Amino acid sequence: MNISQQFAPPFKLISPYFIIGIFVLTFSTFLLFGMDISYAHSLNSSTLSWVHIFLLGFVMMIIFGAMAQLVPVVLEVGHFAVDLYYIIYPLLFIGTILMGMGFYYFPILLPYGGVIAFVSFTIFLLETFLTILKVKKFNFVISTVLVANIFLLFGLIIGIVLALGYSGTLDVNINELLKAHVYLVLVGYVGITIMGMSLVLLPMFWLSHSFSWIFVKSALVILSFGILLVVLSSFINVKFIENLGYILSFIALILYFFQIFIIYKTRVRVEVDIYFKSMVFSYLCLLISIIMGIIYIFNPNHNLLLALSWLGIFGFITFVITGHMYKIVPFLVWFERFSPFVGKKKVPMLSDMVPVKSANIQFIFSSLGVIIASIGILLGVDSIFKSGISLLSIGAIPVSLDFDIFSPPTSSQP
Repeated sequence: MNISQQFAPPFKLISPYFIIGIFVLTFSTFLLFGMDISYAHSLNSSTLSWVHIFLLGFVMMIIFGAMAQLVPVVLEVGHFAVDLYYIIYPLLFIGTILMGMGFYYFPILLPYGGVIAFVSFTIFLLETFLTILKVKKFNFVISTVLVANIFLLFGLIIGIVLALGYSGTLDVNINELLKAHVYLVLVGYVGITIMGMSLVLLPMFWLSHSFSWIFVKSALVILSFGILLVVLSSFINVKFIENLGYILSFIALILYFFQIFIIYKTRVRVEVDIYFKSMVFSYLCLLISIIMGIIYIFNPNHNLLLALSWLGIFGFITFVITGHMYKIVPFLVWFERFSPFVGKKKVPMLSDMVPVKSANIQFIFSSLGVIIASIGILLGVDSIFKSGISLLSIGAIPVSLDFDIFSPPTSSQP
């Protein structure tokens, strides 16, 4: 995979995405103290509020910022209209706030928040699709970007219908549509985006080479069919099709996990830094979540479903994102501030941009918090869950300080 920096947008364009995303991560972590695990389920208002704040304000915000940087770099074409990214993040942030308040306090706000978020997503999708049209030669990573964004488009349409239904404007089957919405956005967009981009970033940061992509290519095809079957089951309500979709999805995730293991085995760089620790922990959470998911198919249990979802979202997705940010943000800050002065005056090394102690502190507390909270969810014991959240809250503070990208700290590589 060729990586070209010449098409990358200015750092001032994407820094607000990272700032808002880390702020929302910290805020949503503390919000978990107000959640009683005994009453957490997919249609609970506080659960829906927290999930949308976390996924829209943190996960999607960071992914959008990362895509602003990575899509043109990987595709080796300039953005179709890069300035559109200046209006995506304020709209997404406002939509997130309104939807969070709408689910928890005022349902009347949901359509407004949903529409504003939808406009933000639509602008992002339109700009991405038009940028992809400029590509002359497609490869696997570009295909993952295209497929992921198609799933996101349909997930958004269903999301708007759900917002109208939840506020009482439309009469729809919220439970069935919610399943399709979650699967299209979380698995279809977030999952496939991580799947595609990790095949660029992991080999680059670990200096892995000479490995086959057959497993992840097979995983993409199988996962796409699995998503389509689960979404189809939401409309025709056939349990066999739904379970088949779940089984295909888990097979795809197993293949993807095996692909990551191959990249790990072929790596040249063996440095155990914060990126390495975050990646190992995130993929262990993914593996445990896959095992739990397979058990759930044959033995449905509410606590098991919550626990595997927790490990998949807060264990896998969160650590994948924060781990990559410890690599990407310091480089972007260094490139923006110091690269023009290389050879003219003394500048810090790139390794000096990563804070060692705080990075390791956040990893220890956050990883322990995820593990203990998942045990509390699995056992249905709120006190254990809150103990894990306490550790997560301690770990969230260094994260917000580490990514103070307007005054980057200096230290040695962790």
